[in-house]
Amino acid sequence: MATLETNAAASAAHVEEHDHHEELSFIRKYVFSEDHKTIAKQYMFSGIFWAIIGASLSVLFRLQLGFPNASMEWLRPLLGNWIDESGKLDKEFYLAMVTMHGTIMVFFVLTAGLSGTFSNFLIPLQVGARDMASGFLNMLSYWFFFLSSVLMFSSLFIETGPASGGWVIYPPLSALPQAMSGSGLGMTLWLLSMAIFIVSQLLGGINYITTVINLRTRGMSFSKMPLTIWAFLLTAILGLISFPVLLSAALLLIFDRSMGTSFYLSEIYIGGEALPNIGGSPILFQHLFWFLGHPEVYIVLLPALGITSEIIATNSRKPIFGYRAMIASMIGIAFLAFIVWAHHMFVTGMNPFLGSIFMFLTLIIAVPSAVKAFNYITTLWRGNIVFTPAMLFSIGLVSFFISGGLTGIILGNSALDIQLHDTYFVVAHFHLVMGAASAFGFLAGVYHWFPKFFGRMMNKTLGYIHFWFTFVGIYLVFFPMHYIGIAGFPRRYYSFTTYEAFRTFGDLNMFVSIAAIFTFTAQFLFIWNFFYSIFKGKKAPLNPWKSNTLEWTTPLHPGHGNWPGEIPAVYRWAYDYSKPGATDDFIPQNVPYSQTPESNLPHENALIAIEKEIEAQNYNDQFKQPH
Repeated sequence: MATLETNAAASAAHVEEHDHHEELSFIRKYVFSEDHKTIAKQYMFSGIFWAIIGASLSVLFRLQLGFPNASMEWLRPLLGNWIDESGKLDKEFYLAMVTMHGTIMVFFVLTAGLSGTFSNFLIPLQVGARDMASGFLNMLSYWFFFLSSVLMFSSLFIETGPASGGWVIYPPLSALPQAMSGSGLGMTLWLLSMAIFIVSQLLGGINYITTVINLRTRGMSFSKMPLTIWAFLLTAILGLISFPVLLSAALLLIFDRSMGTSFYLSEIYIGGEALPNIGGSPILFQHLFWFLGHPEVYIVLLPALGITSEIIATNSRKPIFGYRAMIASMIGIAFLAFIVWAHHMFVTGMNPFLGSIFMFLTLIIAVPSAVKAFNYITTLWRGNIVFTPAMLFSIGLVSFFISGGLTGIILGNSALDIQLHDTYFVVAHFHLVMGAASAFGFLAGVYHWFPKFFGRMMNKTLGYIHFWFTFVGIYLVFFPMHYIGIAGFPRRYYSFTTYEAFRTFGDLNMFVSIAAIFTFTAQFLFIWNFFYSIFKGKKAPLNPWKSNTLEWTTPLHPGHGNWPGEIPAVYRWAYDYSKPGATDDFIPQNVPYSQTPESNLPHENALIAIEKEIEAQNYNDQFKQPH
């Protein structure tokens, strides 16, 4: 015991000595920081910036779709020559905006913005670590992402325009610089940006996995980890396996563009002239892209689901229902994500037997997805629900997950998908189940952990208004798209007025565009609330939501190292809410069972005997000291 006390004193002295040993410069503390909390904020601010850019592009092309005969001359000061002589939006620039909107929202907002923010912020705090396994790699990860962002952003301003082959950049449009204006320098910048972006994600993923496996505090077994950490861990594994495949696809595309190879090109004619490329296949690119592309759905969705699990349990004041089933369902989803990619390719001439196999595997994903949905609903059932803005956004996520997932079952059927492929039905499906659901996960996380990020509270009233405007607006935008998709309206078309059959959708497209502008405008309530609350918000209590996880045991403004002294040990799981016999309706993870005899279950009383062993585990934990 004396040894333990000596080690505790030495550990605390080491931390205190480090805290006062060196005062970091502004650049090292806030710019090239190795503190996971600062890096998380950098990802968050970058993600919000990119969300504004990506959403603004969608508003511009929705103006074209909703008001195809209206003059856009008033946009000339912003878009310059991309408004043609007749005052209409340039057709090729329209496709470029669709391309950049998809790229920005999928990769820069919902991948880097969501995972980069919350994996960085919560993993060390919730597993009980001083920081990430490598603060330097963590810093590199963000700055690779920043460099990637600079390249992608700069492509918006070049004379020939940004990449315009669709966000999936299928060849030959993306493989031939002379194919169209957006196939030139804009596409080159897109490919370079994505290559650097992938490096960033791989560095981050390695760090997340290593930290979760090796730096958990005393007593934090895998069975006691919050579901947020399970979600971040599985997301990192998905990215680590699938992103290198996209990198190889991009490199081969660069070779075809610049070095005369023919990986994706064969028997191409441009302007009546035959190109020398023989033997390539654009279908190869689709296989490589979608091997990342479908896991990417869960790379953006799993973190949001993990965040939702934590918020719903906390604000229902109930243990999460089916903790082990939730973990098993996430593992099942992660495994199945790698063997269903070809359901995006039913119209490529795929062998029908092979298509039936991918269809079967795709429909199986509905099982673990349904487990998660039912467990959320059961956790909410008869709970003492506290309707915070974060809770509303989490419930909204479950709504989108269910409604968007149901249309996924339709698209997973090859016979139906062949009819609906590349229609607005597909746009509506993935915007609900991936885009809106993941965005709601991000917003729920910001509202919930804002007090820990900045030590202040966001305005609840503005949060409620923001939720209802956004929730209703998203359904008004995407629900009608299902109907026009079933009727055959194709996606990516610049104008539907050219075809008599599609002119009947004019009023509906106008309605969707107005709803999109309304929903976009509502986001400025969040922007105002976010930045105003950073500086003027009410000072937050240490544990405003009465939550059980370890991040709420740190000081209001934790320094680099998170805990000023000894890292708390963990004795129980993260979801002891409203436990019969307990004096409070929550029991934090760091409270030993010996202190709660009145609420212990029989098997928990037996765990009291091993508390000394937990306290003695890795007690010195020098590898966790501040960097």
